Amino acid sequence: MKIILMVAIGGAIGAIARQQSNQLIMRIFGGEFPIGTIFVNILGSFIMGLLFELFATKITLSDEWRSLIFTGVLASFTTFSSFALDVALLSERNEYYYALCYIGMSVVLSIGALFVGLWVMRGLLT
Repeated sequence: MKIILMVAIGGAIGAIARQQSNQLIMRIFGGEFPIGTIFVNILGSFIMGLLFELFATKITLSDEWRSLIFTGVLASFTTFSSFALDVALLSERNEYYYALCYIGMSVVLSIGALFVGLWVMRGLLT
């Protein structure tokens, strides 16, 4: 139960940080291109890499704190950071075929699912 609470707290922090970061970037650069989303995804992936390496090699964290930081804060800040870490871990295990399949499937199927969701909802609303 404690891990669930830590994930929830981290999730709230990450979601608020994402919203505020996205708003700030959109105010600075405008809203024609989703630069806020790209910024958040790149920043989140960078932070995920920094912290994953730090906690894997230098600092030991409890499962609760690891869950708060990675599953809570960073995963709600950007799920793309989790995706990037999965690709890196597959690559570091020399599982390049699986990494490429994972990249292709994640991108194509996620975007495809979004379009299917749009199509279904538009059908329901008309």
